[in-house]
Amino acid sequence: MGLLLAASVCVAVEGDTYRLLSVSSTSKLILISEQSTKNKFLLDASAAKLTLDGKPTEFKNLLEYSIIHVKYDAKKSDREGIAIDGVATEIRILSPENVPSK
Repeated sequence: MGLLLAASVCVAVEGDTYRLLSVSSTSKLILISEQSTKNKFLLDASAAKLTLDGKPTEFKNLLEYSIIHVKYDAKKSDREGIAIDGVATEIRILSPENVPSK
């Protein structure tokens, strides 16, 4: 007797630097793009851990920044008729004065 296991594919994406294109405060969705390839991703950020310069911050503070670091689980889903590319697990923001020099 065979056992059939169904599992959804969920790929964790390591934290990388993204350009923040849009923020929906009411539904806590963010639209980001990769800086190198310009690929865009719509993420559910409602449960993400948010930090600003290493300290906890609020979702509304995202609106003030254009470059963020995001870790997310790449998992296609649908939320209220909107196709979501994944779920953000961590969003880190570095203020311009705290960005490390290269």
